[in-house]
Amino acid sequence: MEKLIGKAKVLIEALPYIRRFGGGAMVVKYGGAAMVAQDLRELFAQDVALLKFVGIHPVVVHGGGPQIKAVLDRLGIESRFHDGLRVTDPQTLEVVEMVLGGPVNSGIVELISRHGADAVGLTGKDGYLIEASKYMGPDGSGGVDYGLVGDVERVRPEILGSLLNKFIPVIAPLGVDSGGVTYNINADTVAGRIAGALKAAKLMILTDQEGVLNPDGKLIRSLTASEAKKFIEDGTISGGMLPKVQCCLQALREGVGKAHIIDGRVEHCLLLEIFTTSGVGTEILPDIAHDTGAGDKSSE
Repeated sequence: MEKLIGKAKVLIEALPYIRRFGGGAMVVKYGGAAMVAQDLRELFAQDVALLKFVGIHPVVVHGGGPQIKAVLDRLGIESRFHDGLRVTDPQTLEVVEMVLGGPVNSGIVELISRHGADAVGLTGKDGYLIEASKYMGPDGSGGVDYGLVGDVERVRPEILGSLLNKFIPVIAPLGVDSGGVTYNINADTVAGRIAGALKAAKLMILTDQEGVLNPDGKLIRSLTASEAKKFIEDGTISGGMLPKVQCCLQALREGVGKAHIIDGRVEHCLLLEIFTTSGVGTEILPDIAHDTGAGDKSSE
C-alpha cells in the first residue's frame, strides 16, 4: 500500500505543473546519448508522448551528428569541423539532407507514434518553415568559409501552429534561402529560434552533461540571464556549453518563458525537469521579475 501511495504522491506533485503548462508549447532539442542508446530513445519517446497526453504541446528538433558521420565514413568523405560546426560542402550537404530528413527524422516519428502520440516529420525546408542565410562565423566577418552552413533568418510559426493541436512536430535542422539554396543549421540554434517564434513556455536542450557547472564542478541549478552572461565573461561557461547557453539567452530575449539545459543520460529526464521541484539540470530564467511557483527551482 505504501508503494501505491508513493505513486499517487508523484502524480500529485506533477499536478501544478500540468495545470501551469497545459496548452503551451515546449521545444525540445533532442540529441546526444538520449538519441543513440536504445533504452533512452524509448524513454524519450514515452516522455514526449505523455506531455502531449496531458495537454502540453511538445516540438522536437533533432540533431544527427553520429548518424551523418557514419554515412560519410562509409562513402569515404572526410568530416571537417570548425568551432564545433560541420564544414558543409555540396557533397556533404547531400548526405546531411538525406540522413537528417530521412532515417533519423522518420525513426523519431515512428518511435513517438508507437507510444500512442501522433507525430509528423518536417525539415525546415517544408513550407519555408526556416528561412536561412549563409553562416558568416560568430563575429559575422566571413573569415572562415563554413560552406553550406546556415543561420536562421526567420521562422514561420504559423506552420507549426496549425499542427500543434493534434500532432507532435519533429523537425530536422535544415533551412532554405530565398533562392532555394539548402543549408545545414546547428540544431541548438534551430530549437532556440523555433522556441522564440512560438513564444514557448520552455526550451529544453538535452546534453550529455549534468548541466551548467560552477568553477568547483558542481551543478548550477538555476541562473538568471544576467548571471549566465557574467559566467560567460569570467570563463565559467565555456567550451561546448557556451553555444548552448547563448542559444538559451537568445530564446529568452525572444519571449521564451524559461530555458533548460538537462542531462539526457538520465532516464525520463524531460518529465523530471518539468514535473518535479528538483529537476535534472540547469534552468536559465529571464531577468524580469519572475514568480517562484511550480517549476522554478530558484525558489528553493
